[in-house]
Amino acid sequence: QDWEQRQEEDTLLIERILLLVRNVLHVPPDPAEEQHGVDGDASVHDRVLWALHISGMDDLLKFLASAQVEQQWALHVLEIISLMFRDQSPEELAALGQGTAGAEHGEDTRELETLRQRELAEKRARALQRPSRHSRFGGSYVLQGLKSIGDRDVVFHKGLHNLKSYTHDLGKEPRRVPRHRQA
Repeated sequence: QDWEQRQEEDTLLIERILLLVRNVLHVPPDPAEEQHGVDGDASVHDRVLWALHISGMDDLLKFLASAQVEQQWALHVLEIISLMFRDQSPEELAALGQGTAGAEHGEDTRELETLRQRELAEKRARALQRPSRHSRFGGSYVLQGLKSIGDRDVVFHKGLHNLKSYTHDLGKEPRRVPRHRQA
């Protein structure tokens, strides 16, 4: 609902939901619980964040943080976002975005460059194999069994793919019938 159409109960409900999310994220990690998990296992905090992502709550928080008309929730959203990043240091977050991605990007760039060089070499090799000028001469073919003027066979000067559409009238101008003689 737009903020103009909201009732007082709706505003209180939104605030209570934001406070509930904040309080859930504010729960400190239990060291005993964290020790029982496997090394690569996600912590309770990470699983809560994943549940928020699956439910779409992170998109709602982004909307509340960026919408101009929803500024009354800005401090609640800021507090929730700070609790989301509670266990991470800024250095880890910055390295996370560039560490593996930067190495993969460099590797992908090298791989694309080698593929591009190989493709250019193949293109040059194909260009050297074919003649440089295109011959428009498609060949001449003698159609045996089909007589032309006199007793000679028809000589066909077009490509073989045009043979099926051959008629004796090919290339002739159709005879025009005057308009007053047309049927």
